[in-house]
Amino acid sequence: MPTNNLEHRYYGESMPYGSKEEAYKNATTLSYLTAEQALADYAVLVTELKRNLSAQACPVVLFGGSYGGMLAAWMRLKYPHISIGALASSAPVLQFEDLVPPETFYNIVSNDFRHESTSCFNTIKESWDVINKVGRINGGLAQLTKTFHICRELESVDGLSDWLESAYSYLAMANYPYPTDFLMPLPGSPIKEVCRKIDSLPDGASVLQHIFEGISVYYNYTGKVDCFDLDDDPHGMSGWDWQACTEMIMPMASNRTTSMFPEFYFDPKSNEEQCLKDFHVKPRPTWITTEFGGHAFKSALKTFGSNIIFSNGLLDPWSGGSVLEDVSETIVALITEKGAHHLDLRAATAEDPDWLLDQRSSEIKLIRDWLDEYYDEKKATFST
Repeated sequence: MPTNNLEHRYYGESMPYGSKEEAYKNATTLSYLTAEQALADYAVLVTELKRNLSAQACPVVLFGGSYGGMLAAWMRLKYPHISIGALASSAPVLQFEDLVPPETFYNIVSNDFRHESTSCFNTIKESWDVINKVGRINGGLAQLTKTFHICRELESVDGLSDWLESAYSYLAMANYPYPTDFLMPLPGSPIKEVCRKIDSLPDGASVLQHIFEGISVYYNYTGKVDCFDLDDDPHGMSGWDWQACTEMIMPMASNRTTSMFPEFYFDPKSNEEQCLKDFHVKPRPTWITTEFGGHAFKSALKTFGSNIIFSNGLLDPWSGGSVLEDVSETIVALITEKGAHHLDLRAATAEDPDWLLDQRSSEIKLIRDWLDEYYDEKKATFST
């Protein structure tokens, strides 16, 4: 069967209601932007493709990374007759309710930086108080705007803090061993480069100058950006913001003793208020575990699940919400210590390290076993 890239409603080129403007207009037009709808779309499309190609007996294997990895795993569980297995890479299927500690994500990001340089980690950790202190003085916001080359003068420090926090998180996700442009044009091992920049300034440089030099690796590695627009959405997250307000409720928190980020806690009430303000919807924090499971995950999947590979690199902050231990003989976890966000699904390159080649070889062997078992069963059925 030929390989097809399936569009997710609201994220592809073909939009519901004829255009992105109409599709994203309000809660009514966005109502079909759900994981359940995406899986149903895929189930119909795969079935129709196989029928149109006269390939009803052709086995289908699902592949996905990140949210796509979650969908791949969930589709294998919800539509077991559609596919014979799934490779779910960097799929945080347990990042809901109280299944993992809410500090997990930011602890992993912090550990990635601490591993590269303790002084770099400490500079970032110190910077939040410095930013808040400068922001409170007369003319402080203008000073921050100038220091960080922001296009429009800051109205508060919140926008700057969110901008910095996003960069550190994305750097951990894209901490690949070779140069990429997955999220932004980045060098290989970008956290190492960020910390090199932060640590290399002379002693007289301010904390904020150190931070600006480091953050420029993420936002301006090409050197072509004159100023930064904090309202820009380079990663197209507007659709995900809707899903994060409806069903993808992933509690996040930061513990000041283990994290380089400011301390904060997930507040369901304020989250609900923000979602009502932004989209006029109330979050459903328990829906994903109701629809796809999560509590007593291992025992439940042993009973009814099979043929899923959960692959993760432990540098990836989303790995903390994924499956890191084998559930059964056919639901397995493949872990690499140095891997970042769904690195195994990236195109092969001459720079791929041996441990990545070994991970992919293990995945291929497992998938080949699924295929062999499928064809053996078909032959046995036909011969009888």
